[in-house]
Amino acid sequence: MKMRLELVPIPVSDVDRSTAFYTEVIGFGLDHDVQPDNGMRVVQLTPPGSACSIVIGTGMGGDPAEGTVHGLHLVVDDIAAVREELRGRGAEVSPIQDQGGVLYAYFSDPDGNSWALQQIGAAAP
Repeated sequence: MKMRLELVPIPVSDVDRSTAFYTEVIGFGLDHDVQPDNGMRVVQLTPPGSACSIVIGTGMGGDPAEGTVHGLHLVVDDIAAVREELRGRGAEVSPIQDQGGVLYAYFSDPDGNSWALQQIGAAAP
């Protein structure tokens, strides 16, 4: 059996605001933004270098209540550089924490969905 996680739905309250946050601030690529006739809007975004994307939109079900999705991990090679780039784009990113040789820094999207930057096997900068 073969399985791949390739798409994670993220509930948001404002699709345009969230699309701007993920593309302009965080640097995700916009794969597509479609609006079928049934009132649904589907926006798929992919982190640079990732095989897994996120999908946001309207009419797809789910509750866009604040902070519905927590702890999604973006694995990076250089957490300090990524953190500084995101901060330079306007993201509020926590200080880097060393948790036994695994480094973490955290941020949230405008709806409170939370993300972790993770660098494995490194000493804290």
